[in-house]
Amino acid sequence: MAKKILHKAATRGHADHGWLDSHHTFSFANYYNPERMQFGALRVLNDDIVAGGRGFDAHPHDNMEIISIPLAGALEHKDNLGNTVITKAGEIQVMSTGTGVFHSEYNANTDIPAHFLQIWLFPNQLNVTPRYDQVTIDIDKANHLQQLISPDPNGAGTWLYQDAWFHMGRFDKGGETSYDVKKTGNGVYFFVIKGKFTINGQELDNSDGYGVEGTSHFTILSQEEDARLLVIDVPLFS
Repeated sequence: MAKKILHKAATRGHADHGWLDSHHTFSFANYYNPERMQFGALRVLNDDIVAGGRGFDAHPHDNMEIISIPLAGALEHKDNLGNTVITKAGEIQVMSTGTGVFHSEYNANTDIPAHFLQIWLFPNQLNVTPRYDQVTIDIDKANHLQQLISPDPNGAGTWLYQDAWFHMGRFDKGGETSYDVKKTGNGVYFFVIKGKFTINGQELDNSDGYGVEGTSHFTILSQEEDARLLVIDVPLFS
């Protein structure tokens, strides 16, 4: 039997630090809601806006898969693995933190804000050798879900240590597509980056999140022009 959870945008946790304006879909930092701890392996989905020239100082992580998706502007990433790179809108970065990584993320521009999604997944392997990867996102084809991440190092996009798949799409008004769960037993979490969608009859607005368990096929219909959708297909556990 299908189980559904709707996270309306206005119900998310919110923290305004001046330099950082962050909305938390799941419990994070000072925002705690026992009913919003995770969706299966999906532990964090933060919608962050970082002021020009500001950012997150060097800090540690371990045994977490961390995905950053810039939506506007660019981030400057530095880590103790020797990486110093710029990730801009149209690209995606993935870190498998494994045995431990120190990294910083700063707005690469001093005059405009950077807007990005920060997403954490629990890995399916602990204490792996840390890694960093960055790839270009291609969502030029309308009304189509492009694979960004999978468990397969040889698959489209990049990969991580979890049986999870990320897809993103850009849609015209009235544009329609479908999505099938990639692994039996996984659930799917939809996040509306921009616009409005109807997914299996459920209406979703800008920045809404919608998690579904026990359903293998989804019909996705865009209600607005240039709408953007992120689809996260993850193992379910508590």
